[in-house]
Amino acid sequence: MPGGLAALLDDIAVLAKLAAASVDDVGAAAGRASAKAAGVVIDDAAVTPRYVHGFTPNRELPIVRKIAVGSLRNKLLFILPAALVLSQFVPWLLTPILMVGGTYLAFEGAEKVYEVLTGHAKKKKETALPAGAQGEEQERSMVRGAVRTDFILSAEIMVIALNEVADEPLVSRAVILLVVAVGITVLVYGVVALIVKMDDIGLRLATTRNGAVATTGRGLVKAMPKVLSVLSSVGIVAMLWVGGHILLVGADELGWHLPYDLVHDVEVFVGAVPGVGGALSWLAGTLVSALIGLVVGAVVVTLMHLRSGRKQAEHV
Repeated sequence: MPGGLAALLDDIAVLAKLAAASVDDVGAAAGRASAKAAGVVIDDAAVTPRYVHGFTPNRELPIVRKIAVGSLRNKLLFILPAALVLSQFVPWLLTPILMVGGTYLAFEGAEKVYEVLTGHAKKKKETALPAGAQGEEQERSMVRGAVRTDFILSAEIMVIALNEVADEPLVSRAVILLVVAVGITVLVYGVVALIVKMDDIGLRLATTRNGAVATTGRGLVKAMPKVLSVLSSVGIVAMLWVGGHILLVGADELGWHLPYDLVHDVEVFVGAVPGVGGALSWLAGTLVSALIGLVVGAVVVTLMHLRSGRKQAEHV
């Protein structure tokens, strides 16, 4: 009997070690998958603050929270199950679906560029009330827009993570993607919340502290409008960059290798520059991806405006 109990305890110890190893493996795999998606995470953090810009301070964090909840819902209820099912049964569909999302991101970015170039963006700022003064409907509209854009970025994050762990069993894939979804959402929207509240933090430091701390607080208050403006522009470029990159990689995976090979050759060429080759290689790839996104987005914007003009002409 004692021998049987000892054997049972040994078996339990072995199972516990295996379970701990599995947890470690899941954590390591989730870390690798998240690292692969880091570029898109940065894009997501850059895009989101522009949706909060203009709202009164007391509504900023609630709006960020709503967008974060929408983002988590996107990942857990829609993207994760769809990615697992598609990867298990029809993996060839993942790339075309992702390219549709990339086209949408390119369209969104190109539309913003069009508004800036034609002066529509300036007119909107001059004629519109601050977003926070336009009521609950405006807030809901902004949240919907942010969650819709986040869906595309979240889809790419999850697909990149999925590709990194494609050889894992189905259950392990599901657990890893769950960890990635929750971890990245907390990271992105924690950073976004910090960005949008930084001016309030600066104001508190300026009014409640003295000396260098107060000076730092005043500097934050002065700097944050410019930072938010820069982030808004970065968000537009990020949509073009990510959208173009999705299309570039997708075309390569579907068999049209020429564009991707040309970009790769450019990256290798500039990457040979001593000292700054790595930075130049990244910059070249990013610039080309953004240009591809801009061109594709401009085509979609043109088609959408022609369609809109045709509809208006029919109603006249």
